[in-house]
Amino acid sequence: MTGAGVVSPIGNTLADFDAALFAGRSALRAQALDLPGIDLPPVPVASADFDATAEVAPSRVPLDRATAMALAAARDAARSAGLAPGSFEPERLGIFWGSGMAGAATFEATCRTVFADRRRMRPTSVVTTMPNAPVAEIALLFGARGAALAYACACASSAVAIGEAMRAIRAGWIDVAIAGGSEAMLTPGVLASWQAMRVLVPIGAAAGDAAAVEACCRPFAAERNGFALGEAAAAFVLESSAHAAARGARAQALLAGYATNCDGVHITQPDASGQARAMAAALADAGLAAGDIGYLNAHGTATTAGDAAEAESIARVFGAGGVPVSSSKATHGHLLGAGGAVELLAALRALHRGRLPPTANTTAADPAFAIDLVVGTARERAGLDAVMSNSFAFGGTNAVLVGTRA
Repeated sequence: MTGAGVVSPIGNTLADFDAALFAGRSALRAQALDLPGIDLPPVPVASADFDATAEVAPSRVPLDRATAMALAAARDAARSAGLAPGSFEPERLGIFWGSGMAGAATFEATCRTVFADRRRMRPTSVVTTMPNAPVAEIALLFGARGAALAYACACASSAVAIGEAMRAIRAGWIDVAIAGGSEAMLTPGVLASWQAMRVLVPIGAAAGDAAAVEACCRPFAAERNGFALGEAAAAFVLESSAHAAARGARAQALLAGYATNCDGVHITQPDASGQARAMAAALADAGLAAGDIGYLNAHGTATTAGDAAEAESIARVFGAGGVPVSSSKATHGHLLGAGGAVELLAALRALHRGRLPPTANTTAADPAFAIDLVVGTARERAGLDAVMSNSFAFGGTNAVLVGTRA
């Protein structure tokens, strides 16, 4: 990994991202649901301070908000890696990107245009909402001629994209990749759909209390009651060591291991066995033992079933209290398809800083869980050499990434 870029509710630069992450500062706020004729309570969200209209599409067609975020993050990642035209062969540059719903905001706006306003839709609606729109725009921006692949695996989408980019480089199919994910679906219809599933933490009368809303999501706590949705994009420049050396690029970290599998049990209920298999496989891929991992950024959604299954799977692989764990979702929200990329970034920032971010809002882990949960304040961790990031999705897809020091 020679470069990284981010657009998120907790910052659009690595410095701002770090400041909020290690302080456990929540970006959650209440958002009303504007659905005419349907009376629904506000929901908690984590939105990014980002002007999507400032991004100009290389294709010159209108951009969905998520695609605009993807372009900004990819551009920043390339800038930090010094990846400029002439420093790579276009045929050897690939784009690997993940998103759960891609052009969700544009699709909802188009539906309103047609069914509520009874007006014609834009002729560019299809290319703005298609799942590979971010891939196409990033490829056009950098003139990529290698593989350009979009992955839609719900909450594991961007973790899968990053892992598959690593596999393509290992296999020699490409030399360098821009990989990551984006998601921006804080629209009334999408939020109401998630609320109907009863997985969003209810805020009720506390909607007018900003401090209460910020503290509503409590991963791994006994009183956990759901998550808040967020929006973000994160991108990485991945390249072979030979390619990085040839252009004089400095490695910021190594992507050492990756594994993905499917629970094959239930479309929404997580399975500890499948998760444990994925973690063990990622360790094997990295050539590491469980004891080599010094920090694990958990999927940690703050749902009753989700956290219980993950706590069990972590204990199976690492032993009771065998690895420090935290979930960053209480700070930036559940980012769905972008979650794997942003949470890998959080794990790598811990590796870079030698500090472990706390699980915001949670004062203690559920006593039923045999995990070493980082709570309260960031924990100093001398000699931190390897980290893991978990992404476990609806549909049963599990994806685990392992990063080490360069």
